[in-house]
Amino acid sequence: MKNYQLEVYTRPTCSDCQDLKKFLQNHHIPHKEYDLAQQPSKEEDLKKITGNRIVPALVFSRRSFLGIMKKSKSMIGFERNKNEIKKLLNVG
Repeated sequence: MKNYQLEVYTRPTCSDCQDLKKFLQNHHIPHKEYDLAQQPSKEEDLKKITGNRIVPALVFSRRSFLGIMKKSKSMIGFERNKNEIKKLLNVG
């Protein structure tokens, strides 16, 4: 996964979220998922990171030289960002 750790914010009623989860599962991509219907407190984290509550939201973090995880990239939406997501995750 090219040095990235992935966090995904989703809702069960979001079809784009379901497509993203299938994609991650099919490609065996390790990730941490926050279902905002089950974990509403994570919605504040999402707003701090992306500035809104739109899902699916993907947050890529990478380890710094000192070993500290830093948020390096976030994006909203799976289908419209699919090519960039594949590139970041190094999948075909």
